[in-house]
Amino acid sequence: MIGYDSAFIGTSISLASFKKEFGLKKLSTTEFNLVSANIVSMYQARCFFGAIFGYPIGYFLGRQYGLFLSAVVFVIGAAMQTGSSSSTGLGLIYGRPIIVGLAISVASNLAPIYVADWINYRVTLHVSAGRKQWLIAFAMQLIPGGLLALGSPFLSESPRWLVSRDRNDDAVKSLSKIRNLPADHPYLVEEVSAIEAAVAHEKSLAGAGFFGPVRTVFSDKKLVVRLLLGSSLFAWQNATGINAINYDSPTIFKSIGVTGTHASLLTTGVYGIIKLFGALFWLLYVVDYFGRHPTLIVGSVGGAVCMYYTIAIAKPQLHPTTSLSSGGKSAIAFFYLWTVFYSPSWNGTPWVFTAEVFPQHTRTFTQACMAASNWLYSFLIARFTPQMFSAMGYGVYLFFASLMVLSIVFVFLFVPETKQVPLERMEEIFAPGLPVWRAHSTVMRELRLEKHEYGSEEEKDQGTVETFEKASQGSV
Repeated sequence: MIGYDSAFIGTSISLASFKKEFGLKKLSTTEFNLVSANIVSMYQARCFFGAIFGYPIGYFLGRQYGLFLSAVVFVIGAAMQTGSSSSTGLGLIYGRPIIVGLAISVASNLAPIYVADWINYRVTLHVSAGRKQWLIAFAMQLIPGGLLALGSPFLSESPRWLVSRDRNDDAVKSLSKIRNLPADHPYLVEEVSAIEAAVAHEKSLAGAGFFGPVRTVFSDKKLVVRLLLGSSLFAWQNATGINAINYDSPTIFKSIGVTGTHASLLTTGVYGIIKLFGALFWLLYVVDYFGRHPTLIVGSVGGAVCMYYTIAIAKPQLHPTTSLSSGGKSAIAFFYLWTVFYSPSWNGTPWVFTAEVFPQHTRTFTQACMAASNWLYSFLIARFTPQMFSAMGYGVYLFFASLMVLSIVFVFLFVPETKQVPLERMEEIFAPGLPVWRAHSTVMRELRLEKHEYGSEEEKDQGTVETFEKASQGSV
């Protein structure tokens, strides 16, 4: 749901029918960019607060009712926005993002972007210009939100959460339903015991209660440093320009010579497809084969080169025509190539890294902080991108390209590799005095030595057993 509105809102605002409905055609370019920035950035602002509230909602209400509440609130907000018209003005469009902030915890970001980009194109192509053009895109939000609201009451509550709330009998019933086993089955009894032991261990480390993980993180300087490191990664992720592209793609494609609503939306749709396949490639192969550290560096290097090329080749279209210049076509090609570098690197790697570097008993709280950081930086980018294009023109590409170059230095100096490092050994990656670029190889070498020593001990034990057995047989 989050991914869907991030894809359709920019294109919907750019439609002539939307501008006519809400009286935006009479505004100057600067005034329209300000309204557009306010509408788009409100989506990011609500996500920031939604991420913060996601922690207490998940803690007190649980997963099942938290999902249900989020879905219901989302549907209400989407219905309000669908009811927007010239008579209501932009009030409902501005207000809806605030209302649906709680729905962030149930949003997904990949498939909805892919679907929404093409829905906007198909709707614009086959629906005559008018209110339905943009209204259909707004109304489509009701489908995923409604399905989640209808389905979430049938979900089983998390056994781990039930145990954490001292509802052990309910946890047994829930797990029995999930596993399709009777409550007295040995496997189920063993699993429940393991969950109870794990929860008790986490409470002993973090302290019981809602603020236990909070106190644990902020009382440990090492965890505070990791919290700042993780938050910084999301700042650099947004510094690639990705959310500026997600929310203002029509403006960006127009700046390199793409004219006409249909052409702009089609180009945006192709961008969405490339982003989808890049993300799948990252998920299935890149992140675990190449690792986190080199993936981020390669993504920044390739992305910066593509951005600089766009600046050097594409020329401003002072008198746009129905056809693209060779420079414009080349710029679009390198823009797509930028997407190829971004999607398998910065798109998902910060989320993986931040999920790995924190202890298990603090992860719910720290991931809420990471999500809030992501949406805060996204809000800043979305809020000021239209004004940046008005004031800087092609300087926007130079701005993001230069930030990507700086991100290479940041990753090299501060972001260690975590591939194949067991979670219980993650502390060693951040050991004082250990350079970031040597941390992974040092820890992995120690793990290999331990494995070799352990294997040697097993062989010795096995040899001792065999000798004892032979001696026993001889004595008989």
